[in-house]
Amino acid sequence: MVSVLVIYDSKTGNTEKAAFLIAEGVSSVKGVNCVVKKVDKTDLDDLLGADGIMIGSPTYYGGMSAKVKDLIDRSVVIHGKLEGKVGAAFTTSGGTATGAETTLLSIVKAMLIHGMIIKGNPRDKHYGLAVVEAPESEEDKKLCREFGRSFADLTLKISRIPSQ
Repeated sequence: MVSVLVIYDSKTGNTEKAAFLIAEGVSSVKGVNCVVKKVDKTDLDDLLGADGIMIGSPTYYGGMSAKVKDLIDRSVVIHGKLEGKVGAAFTTSGGTATGAETTLLSIVKAMLIHGMIIKGNPRDKHYGLAVVEAPESEEDKKLCREFGRSFADLTLKISRIPSQ
């Protein structure tokens, strides 16, 4: 079975709500197991054991939270061991044009440095999922679930490719 790890940091609960809605989408894909963990309960073995890793952070001054940054900083000891895993980022922010895209890119850059395959979206929210405040509207909930489902689909496809 393919494993997707959804990691999040959340101070107000907004990013946590997004994480669990995303996990619903991931879990809707047959053959994919989803684990949701708070960033401060996540260790490097969790990253190594997952086929796909999604990281969510509130938007703090246009970047990831200190807790998410700490996990990424600690991941230097497993550098190169995440290569080929699927990655994606999500964030919640206080409004439009408040740094959501730069937050997503701060997470995605770290994933790229690890050699991960990044799930983008050619239609909308190209760099990852961004929600203003909590995902309360039906449209936001649908976006979160669809983001999780499409990520799980890609992770399943990539994981089935035999290594050379």
